[in-house]
Amino acid sequence: MSLPPLVEPAESLTVEEVVRYSRHLIIPEYGMAGQKRLKNAKVLCVGAGGLGSPALMYLAAAGVGTLGIVEFDTVDVSNLQRQIIHGQSDIGKSKAESARETVREINPLINVFLHEVRLDSSNVMDLFSQYDLIVDGTDNFATRYLVNDAAVLLGKPYIWGSIYRFEGQASVFWSEYGPCYRCLYPEPPPPGMVPSCAEGGVLGVLCASIGSIQVNQSFNRHW
Repeated sequence: MSLPPLVEPAESLTVEEVVRYSRHLIIPEYGMAGQKRLKNAKVLCVGAGGLGSPALMYLAAAGVGTLGIVEFDTVDVSNLQRQIIHGQSDIGKSKAESARETVREINPLINVFLHEVRLDSSNVMDLFSQYDLIVDGTDNFATRYLVNDAAVLLGKPYIWGSIYRFEGQASVFWSEYGPCYRCLYPEPPPPGMVPSCAEGGVLGVLCASIGSIQVNQSFNRHW
């Protein structure tokens, strides 16, 4: 299915942007038009943890003009095995602040906005309405269903990912053109049935694999 682009292209790229994104620009199917659309794009990443780390870093490197980060947690030493956007010196720091520092080091040409709140029914609609696409890096079922329901109500596409031990999943949901997460899984599993990463573990590099797939899906389908 051919999906419509989410944003109009920016008027132009600067000389610095042309140099920075030159390996994109020489791809015939991507080119200048695709990069200009990325420059105008606004992407919200829910979470700056295992999936959010690689997603944010590659979205920044690719030249997404505006990145939003929803994250209220702080960096713990146990995060560093997989959450590559943070480092040793970030322990105890706000994950949102730590992520922004890394993103700005990767690409100082983009805008980064922090939303240091716990996503819930009182703020999700306002937050999502400010962005073109949502990348779901959450790690619990309650928030996944919240992300789904808000995206459906607002007609926003979102890229979902999930990881557990050696296995991961990723998919694109856009209710205007296909099923949503709740269509596939109408009800969350009973509490305690599915262990969290803290309870069941996860191979660190799996986060990079699934997070990168999420970013690739956003590029392939929406710009």
